[in-house]
This record gives sequence, structure tokens and C-alpha cells, in this order.
Amino acid sequence: MTFKSTRTSVLLIISLIALLHVFFGSSLVWLVLPAVVFLLLIAYGSITIQANFFTPALCCADIVDKYIALSFDDGPNQQYTPEVLSTLAQYNAPATFFVIGKNILGNESILQQIDVAGHSIGNHSYSHSFFIDFKSVQGFKHELQQTEDSVFNVIGKRMTLFRPPYGVTTPHLAQAAKALNYTIVGWNIRSFDTTTKSAQAIAQRVQSQIKPGAIILFHDTSVKTIQALKQTLDFAKHNGYKVISIEQLLKINVYG
Repeated sequence: MTFKSTRTSVLLIISLIALLHVFFGSSLVWLVLPAVVFLLLIAYGSITIQANFFTPALCCADIVDKYIALSFDDGPNQQYTPEVLSTLAQYNAPATFFVIGKNILGNESILQQIDVAGHSIGNHSYSHSFFIDFKSVQGFKHELQQTEDSVFNVIGKRMTLFRPPYGVTTPHLAQAAKALNYTIVGWNIRSFDTTTKSAQAIAQRVQSQIKPGAIILFHDTSVKTIQALKQTLDFAKHNGYKVISIEQLLKINVYG
């Protein structure tokens, strides 16, 4: 179900209820049911990026080979991003860093390190505000363009991948991303490393869901993520999985 198909279905049901009321005198109270279902589907579609409700999002690859990809949100972080880069280097593992534009200021050298190390960089908005999902189309475009320009000024490359803050999608976000030719990339394994206190628990959660084509979501913002990352990379190695880049996994271009 997409937003358009859901809206069409609900309108048809409402029309049917109205006709039943006109010709058979049935109660209009039944109109409450499709309205409630519609609101619930809107909420589910907004917070579930894998649902592709408002816009298509690439969240995994449909493959049988044991390839997986790593992604990190919310950097660059002065303390933890270099540690993530060091760990990835030890395992010769590539990753994609979805950066917040406002975090680039003062961390330009870290962004350069990500690029020089061969990792890819994606857009994760400029502010990552708690209220970002209430922005207009122009507001979202401004968020994307600010971060795009900030990254370009440091590494000289234009990003084409966008990961919505919190994984939440809206009609305005979808329109802005499409207008700026961004490919929306999600995940199918969420580590919850920002809320789970134990690195062991984070690693176990990720490992229990690993399968061919998976895209794992981490955040380069805490020491427990570093620990969980090492355990995940050890698990992947011992179980025959190879970490490749998102662009290789999804067969897409990272830069335009």
C-alpha cells in the first residue's frame, strides 16, 4: 500500500458508505472506521521507511550471496567517527556515512578522512531537528541543499543519497528529494545503538537479523557502537559474510 492507493481506497469506502446512507438509511457513524484506519496507515507509513508508503526507499538488496553493507548516521563526530574509521580500516570494510550538515562545521578534516578512506557520504539533512517533519517542500529542499553544499565545499563531490532523519517520510520530504534527484536509502537492520545501553545487546540484535543483502544502521556517536561494530564485523567474517559498499550492494551511484 502506498499513500496514493490508500487514499483512493479510503475515498471509495467513504463514497460507498455515503451511498448506503442515501439509499438504505445506514448510519454515517461507519464513516469513522475508514477515517481511523487511514490515520493509522498514515502514521505507520510515515515511521516505517521500509513500507515505501510516501516514496520508494532502498532498504536492502534481494540477493543470495552473503554480501551486507554498513551505514552510519548523525556524524561527523569529532570523538567517535575517527574510531569508527579506524575499526573499519582494521577489517578492510567500507561504509556509507549519512552526515548532518550542521555537524560538518569544525569537523571538515573528519569528513575528508571519510572520503580519503574510500567510504561514501550521504545526506542526512542539515538540522536533524525533532520538528523537521513539519517542514514544507521548500523547507526540506533547503535542508538538503545546505548539507549538499557543505559536503561539496569540503570534498568537491555532490551527494545523491539521502536518508531521512529518524527514518520518517512525509509527502513534503518525498517531493523535495525527488525534485533534487536524491535516492532515498533506508535499512533493514536497525541496531538501536542510540537507545540500547549495552554494546553486547546491540551486537546480538544486529547479528540475529543478518542475512544476504542487509543494510545495517549504526550511529558514529558513542563508544558502545564501536564495540558493537567490532563484534558485528567479527561475526560477519566468521559466518562467511563480506561487507561491501551500499553503492555496490544496491548498484547505485553515490555522487552525481
